[in-house]
Amino acid sequence: MRLSVIVSTYQSPEWLEKVLWGWNAQSHRDFELVVADDGSGPETSRLLERVRPRLGFPLRHLWQEDKGFRKPRILNKAVADARNPYLVFADGDCVPRADFLAVHAALARKGRFLSGGAARLSTAASKAVSRASVESGEAFTMRWVRAAGGCGLRAAAKLSAPAWARAAADLLTTTKPTWNGGNASCWAADARAANGFDERMAYGGEDREFGERLENAGVRGKCVRYRAACLHLEHARDYVDEAGEARNRRIRRRTRRDGAVRTPYGIDRNGAPR
Repeated sequence: MRLSVIVSTYQSPEWLEKVLWGWNAQSHRDFELVVADDGSGPETSRLLERVRPRLGFPLRHLWQEDKGFRKPRILNKAVADARNPYLVFADGDCVPRADFLAVHAALARKGRFLSGGAARLSTAASKAVSRASVESGEAFTMRWVRAAGGCGLRAAAKLSAPAWARAAADLLTTTKPTWNGGNASCWAADARAANGFDERMAYGGEDREFGERLENAGVRGKCVRYRAACLHLEHARDYVDEAGEARNRRIRRRTRRDGAVRTPYGIDRNGAPR
């Protein structure tokens, strides 16, 4: 299956480089990667030009001017620009395990989106992640994580589950499958039918609202939290805004109340390319 991987980023070239090592180690190789950049400085462009010759997949960089948190807008540009029929979404602070794309490709079904999660590392462990530890797979083992600085209990559960038990863990988890921007996938046709992400949304639940519209349209979530593992690198979040989060909650309540399947504030807004 041909995939388009959309990775959002903002001013985090050090973390993004670690993430690119993870994508380059994927067992599933038939994909392009689109970096959806919400206004990073030139360091990110320099990073991408430096590592591009060493990557075994096509890489494209979509950038927009920094005017505050506008992640939904740059994601919409990436959705409109994606060249393959199935979309995998991740963040520039999430390092995928080598089987990440293979899981998403194998479990893709019509009328479904896949809902993953991430193992959140401590700051010390995040800094310790290296190219060698990602490519060898060591960074995804609890032995390595404990030695590097540890992680929380939920992260430990995701990383410690043996391969034979992961499908059962996904089936038995009480966590509802929701759209998680750091680890989720859907058909491009479904994302475009929903008109992408609501560009009114600030940080905090903006990805969940997209998933709620998919659900309203009959596209149901399926949990892959244990089967599709990635490491979440710890970092500051200077863009958190309480007023924006309150607005997001109001928009999400209306989406659920009205059964909305499409936002008027999405891909078609601002002349986003098709």
